[in-house]
Amino acid sequence: MRWSYNLERSYAAAVWLFSVAFLVCAMVVVGGATRLTESGLSITEWKPIVGVIPPLTEQGWAAEFHKYQQIPQYRYLNGAMTLDGFKGIFWWEWAHRLLGRVVGVAFIGPFVALMATRSVPRRLIWRCWVLFALGGLQGLIGWWMVSSGLTQGVAVAPERLAVHQGMALLIFCGCVWTGLEAWFGRGRNAIGPDRSLRWATIGLVGLIYFQCLLGALVAGNRAGRVFNDWPLMNGRLIPHGYVAPHGGLWATLAHSQAAVQFNHRLIAYLLLAAVSYFAVYVTRVRGVAQPVRRTAYWLAGLVVWQAVMGVATLRMGDPIWMALAHQIFAVLVLTWGVLPAWRTPRN
Repeated sequence: MRWSYNLERSYAAAVWLFSVAFLVCAMVVVGGATRLTESGLSITEWKPIVGVIPPLTEQGWAAEFHKYQQIPQYRYLNGAMTLDGFKGIFWWEWAHRLLGRVVGVAFIGPFVALMATRSVPRRLIWRCWVLFALGGLQGLIGWWMVSSGLTQGVAVAPERLAVHQGMALLIFCGCVWTGLEAWFGRGRNAIGPDRSLRWATIGLVGLIYFQCLLGALVAGNRAGRVFNDWPLMNGRLIPHGYVAPHGGLWATLAHSQAAVQFNHRLIAYLLLAAVSYFAVYVTRVRGVAQPVRRTAYWLAGLVVWQAVMGVATLRMGDPIWMALAHQIFAVLVLTWGVLPAWRTPRN
């Protein structure tokens, strides 16, 4: 096979994009661990180049610790922290930032090589450039998020955390979708007699993505550590304190622990109903490809298991290992949501 910019598919480009997607997923997981261990504010400066080198001497560690001691999180939460304790949270944030740099290098390096060997389908080149630009924007969003916790409060702003995670998941989905395009080639819009099926799959992806954003708000507000009964919330259907006393609608939706957990629960119920209906629907509609049906069944099963994990995480008081597992499965559910959305309009 002769490589050219007119090729329909490229296994090399697909493997590269799937690899980048895997690294982005790993970064989401490490980011979750960073947030759960309260490590995200341990590095108080943004140094994209020289920041890759951690402190190498005791003087260097002391200087970094001194910078951390100037922010509210140390003064109000960690005033008794020792230098060894600081090193523990520092390494989580350093690893998260290092992985971000690795993702950037893993993207642009092979991309340049594949372009030089004409191994990227022409129709996908602009998408790859968009993904690269979103990756650069993600770095800026990450610092924008961290900066919100350096001068006010003891943690980053939950809404900025949601934007940061949302961008990571958007890049992840873009890599998976574009990788599928590179592996299988262009489709022919063969979706059978029911053209609404395509919009249904896109709607499911949107709902899953929205639920992930709500999960980020729950994490950012530490809302998984309150209202730990189920199906009620402290014995009430609608929790006490749902409406924030100050700040209006935005304060309620983004900063009220009761509101963000209640909303996350409601969308979980809606998502369960939606994927269950979708699994039944694809069984009854003629002309739906068998791979789409299998993916729909897997998606329904994954969402059910994710809901069980969510309830278990809540009932156990939001332990770190369960919260991380819940986050990993959220990415898995999103992946299985993307697959039928990509596959449905193709034969």
